[in-house]
Order: sequence, then C-alpha cells, then structure tokens
Amino acid sequence: MLQTRHAMNTPSQSAFTRIALSGRLEDERVADSVLALATHLLARGLTVLVSDLVDRSHLPSAVEAVPESALADAADLMVAIGGDGTMLYAAQLTLGRRVPLLGINRGRLGFLADVSPTGMLERFDDVLAGRHETEQRTLLVASLERHGQVLESRHALNDVVLQKHDTGRMIEFETWIGGRYVNTHGGDGMVVATSTGSTAYALSCGGPIIHPELDAIVLAPICPHTLSDRPVVVSRNSNIVIRLIARPAARAQVTSDGLLLGDLDADTHLVIRAAPERIVLLHPPGHDYFRILRSKLHWGRSARNGDPELDAC
Repeated sequence: MLQTRHAMNTPSQSAFTRIALSGRLEDERVADSVLALATHLLARGLTVLVSDLVDRSHLPSAVEAVPESALADAADLMVAIGGDGTMLYAAQLTLGRRVPLLGINRGRLGFLADVSPTGMLERFDDVLAGRHETEQRTLLVASLERHGQVLESRHALNDVVLQKHDTGRMIEFETWIGGRYVNTHGGDGMVVATSTGSTAYALSCGGPIIHPELDAIVLAPICPHTLSDRPVVVSRNSNIVIRLIARPAARAQVTSDGLLLGDLDADTHLVIRAAPERIVLLHPPGHDYFRILRSKLHWGRSARNGDPELDAC
C-alpha cells in the first residue's frame, strides 16, 4: 500500500489564512527567517501565530501569541523553521488535527524541511496560491505495556529507539512481529523507523533508504553482537513487540522521535504499530525526493567530475 500523494493543487483550493510559525528563536538564523516570513505574511493580510512561550520582542506587534498546546488548533497551516528536529516537534503539535506542515530548513541535513532560505518568500507564495504538493506520512505509536495495561504511549514520525541504559553493557531482547517470534538480539538496541525515519538513525545503523511513498517499517539493530543480525523491512500493518530478556543489571530505555518514553524491563513490553492518523506534509512545486538525497548524502559527485546538476547550470 502506497502512502497518499496528491497532485499540485489549483489556486482555488488554497485556504491558508492563519499561519502558525514554530522554531527555536534563540537561533539567530531561525529568528531572522521567522521575522522575514511573519512580516511578509502580515503584509498580505494573513494572521500569523506563534507559541506564547517564545520571545516576541523582535517580532511585529501584530503577531498573535497562542498557548503552544492550542497552536495547531488555531491555525490552518503549521510552518516549522529550523532543522528536522524542529519538524518532528511541530509534527507532535499537529497530531490528530489534520493541519498540514511545511518545513523551512535552517538546520544541517533537512530531509524533512525541504524549503531553503533562498527564495523562501517566493516558495511560500506558491504554497499560498495553491501551487504545492501534498503528502501523507505514516506515524508510529509506541506503547510500554505491562500485563496488558498501557503505561506510556507516544507517537513518532521518524523512529522509536530501544537502547541500552548503561554504557558498556550489552542488552538482550526478543522481537516478535504479528505474534510470531523473529529473533533474539544482543547489542546496543534497536531502531524501529518509518520510511520517513529511514534516513535518520536507522540509516547510520546500516538500514535501507525507503521512499516516503512506501508504507513500510524498518527494524535496524544497533551495534549487533552477531554480524548476521541485519535490518528487516516489514509492512505498515505489522504489530511489533520487543521484550527485554532478564539479566542481572540489564537496563534499557525507549525514546520516540528523540523524546524519552520510559524504561523497559523484563516485565514490560514495547509494542509498536502504525498509528491510524497520518502527518500531512506540504512541498513546494518541483519537489524531488531524490534530489534531496543527492544533496544531503553527496551522491553523484566526486573530486574528479564534481556535481553533474551544478555543472549543467
């Protein structure tokens, strides 16, 4: 099953009038972009919203402050200015609200935030005019469960990570998929990632790059003790259970998109499945996933021949 990707909208379909801006304004580059974008949007007669937790002293007075928990409810478009971490944080704010998310990259890699600061205002005008692509991305929901009771639960756009709690101590754990035993692992942990997260931590663990339109989940062992313990790709419909094997002083913890979910012990199971809801991403015209890969992973270039796309310009 492929994730939904819509063709470019017509101008009459665009209805973005209340724009929420999210970013770490302590970063001077982010603050400059937020100021430029807020000024531009206000000049177009649009409403600009920010979290009431940010310092608005350098922003236009017409920018409205909204409680962060209500930011997505008050907006019809969420814009994340920063790196992919900012995108992941903004995605959490939009959960269950079907508010589309657009990313402006002021970070380093920017697999998710794909609008560059150069030409930012022109690209944003394209989006406001309805000239954009809409893409729905799979979310995971991770739960810590004990005797059938959910202790903690959190959504993830990128990945859920099980990792050892103490440096120098290997952990052992079992994986079960769809009620079937898969393997007993020894190592530093496991990354369970969406196709979106396949270019994040899972990639550094030797996992494959999965195109965002493919509804798949990858399980990538972290520093496995056995060389044959390789990444596995399963369908979105898979129910994944991870159980820690009881050993003296064995301790592990679970994070979801980098945020702590909780500790895992021998009496607690980590259950991971695809969430019923999805995150809606907007891309400007001409969005090309493979171009982003070439840019961020330095494909297609060498000291001898340079970058073919740049050479052709």
